Amino acid sequence: MSEQANEPVSVDPKQAQEIELLNDIAKRPFFSRAFGYVKLTGPGLLQGAMTLGAGSAAASVIAGASFGYKLLWVQPVAMFLGVMMFAAVSNIVLSRPKSDRPYWSFMREMKSIWSPLMFIVFLWALGTIMSSVIWHFPQYALAAGAARSVVQKISPEVELSKNIEVEQRDWFGFGKVKTDSETGKPVKAKVAQYTPMGYIVSVIAGAIILIVNIVVVFNYGRGGIGVRVYEWFLRFMMALVFLTFFLVVILNIHKIEWLEVIRGFTGYYGIPYNEDPAEYAKTITVVLGMLGAAVGINMTFLYPYSILKKGWGKEHKALAKWDLGMTLFIPFTLVTSLIMLGMTVSGVYDGKDIANIDIKVLEAAAALRSGGLISEDLAVYIFCGGLFGMTFGAISAHMTCCGFTLCEMFGLEQTAWRFRLFALVPSVGVLGIVFQLPFWFPVVASAVCYTMLPIAYLIFIILSNRRSFIGDAVGKGFKRYAFNVILALALIAAIIGTGIQLKEKVYNPIMNPPSQKKDDNKIDQPPKDTQSKAILTFPTLDSQSQHHEAFVQLQDLSSVPASE
Repeated sequence: MSEQANEPVSVDPKQAQEIELLNDIAKRPFFSRAFGYVKLTGPGLLQGAMTLGAGSAAASVIAGASFGYKLLWVQPVAMFLGVMMFAAVSNIVLSRPKSDRPYWSFMREMKSIWSPLMFIVFLWALGTIMSSVIWHFPQYALAAGAARSVVQKISPEVELSKNIEVEQRDWFGFGKVKTDSETGKPVKAKVAQYTPMGYIVSVIAGAIILIVNIVVVFNYGRGGIGVRVYEWFLRFMMALVFLTFFLVVILNIHKIEWLEVIRGFTGYYGIPYNEDPAEYAKTITVVLGMLGAAVGINMTFLYPYSILKKGWGKEHKALAKWDLGMTLFIPFTLVTSLIMLGMTVSGVYDGKDIANIDIKVLEAAAALRSGGLISEDLAVYIFCGGLFGMTFGAISAHMTCCGFTLCEMFGLEQTAWRFRLFALVPSVGVLGIVFQLPFWFPVVASAVCYTMLPIAYLIFIILSNRRSFIGDAVGKGFKRYAFNVILALALIAAIIGTGIQLKEKVYNPIMNPPSQKKDDNKIDQPPKDTQSKAILTFPTLDSQSQHHEAFVQLQDLSSVPASE
């Protein structure tokens, strides 16, 4: 039997008032009900903030720039599968006593099935911490790159970076100097290095982002009004992101082919076919990667604790469903669709239907100048504003996630200051404003984080069907079977997405590390307009390390889970 019957019935006056309000809202007409529920939402906001980050921006830019309207169906389908899995989690958590912490109750239940399964619950938490810390770096990198671009647009005469030549070395930059087989001379590559002013701009941008996020996350840690302040901060950031890309589309609305939009959303084109097997395989990889990466492992851990933080119980099950729909699915679908539409109608999409993974974010932004309706500079400012909003929300969500997770892993009661202390753990990612991670670090992190998502999904599917764990909340009849079919599809998508990401981000880098690419002299050739574009790239850690354009080239951006 479920343990819920053993939970003492004691509801404080505020919760009793909220439950009475929920009962009243449930009787209202649809639109009045939606308006009533939206004022009570919260946990879905955190998930929306975390997934609407750099990874979502990258995937949407690639899809829109490469295939126009044809892949508009992918992101909504991907998030629908993710929302269904979160619905299973909310059903589990809200069917248990409020005092029952998910991490420990999941571990006990999995142990009762088979003792070694306890370890995968631990890996679930470990993967959450690793992903929150690792993917914190590129969020800061994206924001700092946008800041440098804005400064460069305002003051073109200010030099923020310069190109230098560095000698290439074997063994990831630590071995002997590589030499040309014909001339015997050292192999060199051009890379971008920040000037002192470039570092100053980056540090100022990083400091502002860090301070603002510390303030809002610390507010969340104290509970009560602090939670509401944080939630309104997330609402503001998500509104900023939406309005930014909405403006881009509105300025180009006369170019939109509405029949093609409908076809795109309904999956009329499926996965665009290409006669070249290599290009078609690349297209399939892009689509399947998007389907499997809309949800990150850290989101799955954060969600149940954000529910408990709100004080929700079994009476809030209907609210939880509306919350996921209104503050996660709808914002995610709107923003990613607007980005894809912006890429299509502004001329970035060339009609070739070939996966363009080398497109650069701010080159795309400059193309959003709407055929002369606004200046190229203003287009960049608008686009950068949206990127700032996305990174602010994602960074704060990462910090909140670590605050919850580390308290639980150490078995500590969550006090305000413990939460705040642990929330600072991923703040080391602020170094991403000027530094790239060592090559091996994201490889190891990716191996753990991507592998853990389908395992977490499997845990949720098992527990949502354990009558001994959640009682009659397992459901019955056709609805139960249909829901489980959807969960199984979500698991399959996660497994496929994981396989693709492991190949791209673990296997390929190990088999073909950066310092061993065949054409070393062409790895980092700077663009012709170095003054306006080189500022968006990372500097090298030292003269031996390979330079790459993380968060400018979308092949790097697209590797970041949506949690980013």
